[in-house]
Amino acid sequence: MAKRFRDAVGGLALALGASLLAGTALADDQAGAAAPAAATPPLHLDTGHTAWMLASVALVLMMTIPGLALFYAGMVRKKNILATMMQSFVITCLVTVVWFILSYSLAFHGDSPYVGDLSAFMLQNLVGADQNGTVNTILWAAGADAKGGAVPESVNMMFQMTFAIITPALITGSFADRMKFSALILFMVLWAIVVYATVAHWVWSPNGWLGAKLGVLDFAGGTVVHINSGVAGLVGCLVMGKRKNYGQENFAPHNLAYTLIGASLLWVGWFGFNAGSALTADGRAGMAMTVTQIATATASLAWMFGEWVVKGRPSALGAASGAVAGLVAITPASGYVGPVGAFVIGIAAGVFCLWGTTGLKKMLGYDDSLDAFGVHAVGGAVGALLTGVFALKAVCGTSGWIEGNFAQVGIQAEGIVIVVIFDAVASFIIYKIVDMVVGLRVSEEVEVEGLDINLHGEMVH
Repeated sequence: MAKRFRDAVGGLALALGASLLAGTALADDQAGAAAPAAATPPLHLDTGHTAWMLASVALVLMMTIPGLALFYAGMVRKKNILATMMQSFVITCLVTVVWFILSYSLAFHGDSPYVGDLSAFMLQNLVGADQNGTVNTILWAAGADAKGGAVPESVNMMFQMTFAIITPALITGSFADRMKFSALILFMVLWAIVVYATVAHWVWSPNGWLGAKLGVLDFAGGTVVHINSGVAGLVGCLVMGKRKNYGQENFAPHNLAYTLIGASLLWVGWFGFNAGSALTADGRAGMAMTVTQIATATASLAWMFGEWVVKGRPSALGAASGAVAGLVAITPASGYVGPVGAFVIGIAAGVFCLWGTTGLKKMLGYDDSLDAFGVHAVGGAVGALLTGVFALKAVCGTSGWIEGNFAQVGIQAEGIVIVVIFDAVASFIIYKIVDMVVGLRVSEEVEVEGLDINLHGEMVH
């Protein structure tokens, strides 16, 4: 595995250098991105698939604004509520522009297993002409069904953009209450290009090193979104250090009603996240939706009852956090497992993420403000590993451990380790670069008085 990682880093550097010199021609790229030519009937626009994907784009965007914005804002102190919501809102704007200019091309275009090229720079050639000369948005074959029904590339690009938006927004939970706004902007731009686009290419591009070559199963983002964001968040809170007076003052959430509303919006939006990742409106999308609901409800109950036993009472924050943990854990598995697998994944997510945000956090002593690592990295890892256990051939054509494919768990573990190492190293370097350029952390005076009034000149009354 170490040799594979070294080879990948070398290949990544070479491929990135080549892509920056010149993008591959669009026709070559689309031939590489398409399903094997021998198989399929001619592609055609499927309006049913397209309608579902358009709805999924809106659902997943809702997860960040307003869902995550409210979820995180309710857990900080009153003096930082606007700054916290502003982070999710501005990241949505930043990543949209970065995705349009560069990250989409690096993530989903090009033949290299390690990084994409610039053939879709600024979404060039997104609109083309068919054989009759009629101008159409290009169809993206990876979303085609058995009859050749597909969605336009513009719709798939937008769907993937919403994933690229929420992933860096999740990171902000780890260093809430203490990062400069200028540092946030610079870090998120660099991270979206260097880390997110690279890992997305490894896992989801048709020639990706981890997904297509190694065989890592990640239906909707256990590694790409959740482990990626959780590890980057942990590195950030370690680099910046603990909040001032952490452990000495009351850091209780300001408004848990916001957090419950945010968690509810995340839950609803997540159906687009997971079921939308089928890229078609079919039985697999229906099963992904079914297992998402089962795992989420089960994880919320597991966390709530676990907290009830340990602390003597169930909390609203625990129920909401457990639901998010279940959503996280079922994400990589949602297109691969059945209802029973989802039930077990939900229980595991509730238990392990409760431990990750309490026992593990206390044992290691880091200040992960809103538990991005404890929920997203831990939950993503649990879900990714259990995908290798409960994957069903009847659902996805690939068996897991439960059907005798013992090797799949090892493959899943290898994918997790590779992403963790790359993400941790790359994120650390980016944090250090940002610190040298603009500084990462606000002054003690600003932190004590609050980010809202000092960074934005506004406050909640």
